Amino acid sequence: MESLVTWFMEVLGGRVSKEMIVFVISMVPILELRGGLLAASVLDIEIVKAIWFCVIGNIIPVPFILLLITPIFNWLKQTKTFRPMVEKLESKAMGKSDQIEKYEFWGLVLFVGIPLPGTGAWTGSLIASLLGIKFKKAFPAVLLGIVMATVIMSIVSYGLLGALIH
Repeated sequence: MESLVTWFMEVLGGRVSKEMIVFVISMVPILELRGGLLAASVLDIEIVKAIWFCVIGNIIPVPFILLLITPIFNWLKQTKTFRPMVEKLESKAMGKSDQIEKYEFWGLVLFVGIPLPGTGAWTGSLIASLLGIKFKKAFPAVLLGIVMATVIMSIVSYGLLGALIH
């Protein structure tokens, strides 16, 4: 995590605050809020401030994914160049969709909220969109999952990790 934080600081050339780095990390697929809170802990950002930056950064992409990813994917699949990539992304996401498909709302909450590799708001939103789960059901489920992930990752980042670092 320290090398990732260092990389972000080098790329951004010290032009942005530590909080902005955490915000950006929280928006990035795969890293998301989990990576943001770990980075915030490494950067010694106060936990309450870190939580706000990470949660907001993680939420921002969600409505766009829920509302726009299916039409964008459908459009991209019409091209010879992007079809294989989109089909691979869809296949990979749908390979993780069993729990969400079976339990819908609560499955989506747990999928987003339990910090395991390949889970999170990005993938959860993508799966919800591909399954045709309505925005008014999917968005609150993803938000609740983000809250759950925030609690778990705050304990990990500032409790366990914090004790090891300090």
